Amino acid sequence: MKKTYNNNEYNSMSLIEHLDELRVRLFFVLFFFLIVTIISFIEIKDIINLLQQPAYSIKFLQLAPGEFFFVSIKIALYLGLTFTSPFAIYQTILFILPGLTKKETVYIIPILIGSVLLFFVGLIFSYIILMPAALNFFINYGSDIVEPLWSFEEYFNFILLISFSTGISFQIPIIQILLGIFNIFSSEKMLYYWKYIFVSSTIFSALVTPSTDPITQISLSFALILLYFTSILVLKALKK
Repeated sequence: MKKTYNNNEYNSMSLIEHLDELRVRLFFVLFFFLIVTIISFIEIKDIINLLQQPAYSIKFLQLAPGEFFFVSIKIALYLGLTFTSPFAIYQTILFILPGLTKKETVYIIPILIGSVLLFFVGLIFSYIILMPAALNFFINYGSDIVEPLWSFEEYFNFILLISFSTGISFQIPIIQILLGIFNIFSSEKMLYYWKYIFVSSTIFSALVTPSTDPITQISLSFALILLYFTSILVLKALKK
């Protein structure tokens, strides 16, 4: 059973003891990652069927020997990393918590948890809204001339890019709140520059989304603007 420390015991720990605790927590994270990755690989067919849902009516091709096998490994590793991240954040919190002051704990812990939640919200948003919109555009564009036959590896690279970029984009509120907490940028200033945010979010959405269709870009831009103003409300609640 892992021993817990209070603040006094934690501050009196030697560097070797700190490193030993860090090593144990990293081992837990690695073990959890391996378990999730193995389970994902075992259930890979069901997972792939789920990933194929946004690309309705598309027939996927295996263009090279072992392509499907290696893509399956890539998907399992990606899911392992994704679903291990909350556990890694949890272990990070347990490691740094004894060394934090009460004021630091009030801010840092919710920010870490909020960052993970926003990343997963971004993944869900990309799967439900962005992927179908982008794929529908590509499927229908030129469908009367060419028949869409896609490589599954390229398809997975596409959805990996759009989901990861969306998850990262949804970290913008975390950056805003950090800027507000450290008094670098107040909520009033953020609200003052709302016109520039509308333009910037449109440009940013065009850069991070791999498709060129306007529906995908507008959807992401609208989501980022909503998150931006929500963060302003949070900062106002914190009187920042």
